[in-house]
Amino acid sequence: MELQPISYEADGRAFAGWLADGSGGGAPAPGVLVLHEGAGLTEGIKARAARAAGEFGCVAYAPDLFGTAPPAPGDAAALAAAQAVVRGLREDVAALRARCGAALAVLEGHASVDPARLAAIGYCFGGAAAIELARAGAPLRAVAGFHAGVLPGGAEAISGKVLLCHGAEDPAVPAARIEEFAAALGAAGIDWQLHLYGGVGHSFTNKEIDAWNLPGFAYDARADARAWAALARLFGEIF
Repeated sequence: MELQPISYEADGRAFAGWLADGSGGGAPAPGVLVLHEGAGLTEGIKARAARAAGEFGCVAYAPDLFGTAPPAPGDAAALAAAQAVVRGLREDVAALRARCGAALAVLEGHASVDPARLAAIGYCFGGAAAIELARAGAPLRAVAGFHAGVLPGGAEAISGKVLLCHGAEDPAVPAARIEEFAAALGAAGIDWQLHLYGGVGHSFTNKEIDAWNLPGFAYDARADARAWAALARLFGEIF
């Protein structure tokens, strides 16, 4: 699936983004926002967008939320810079929501997209970003977070279904934090599901993560496949 560069603007800045159109040129298709991990918009996330478009017949858009290139494995200085951006956006939730909202507008306005059928999926930091977009009241039919670094907060403004796929041994985002968010979803009457994978750590969907040699961070092919299958079932329900 070919990726097309399409930028967006937020905070008075231009940010890059890549769009994959799996609509086939027929009737308007669902639009899916694909939000990246804490390392930034990597080739792996672009591949996720292309895969989603190809398998689900949707239009997938992967925006860069940082405005910086992702660090190469072993580049400690570049990783520290990316982590600083993550901290800044986690502290400035309004800015995070604004960037996600501006990226979502790219999808809503695309000629191949049915604006009544939108969803957001995110990995690690991107999972938190997708949830914040939903918390801001975005018209999303569903949100899916994979090893999502969920921020504190409620779920009252979320209108769509929520899927959470998480490693039980995740040292960066303890399962208790995810379960706390799930409780808030339940209290708000949200249709939610949590898939907790035993023996699995953080970034289990990232095939490049092992090169970083981070304790508790590891790719897990089985959990990755199970999480993608759960996403496919969810999209089958909402689209």
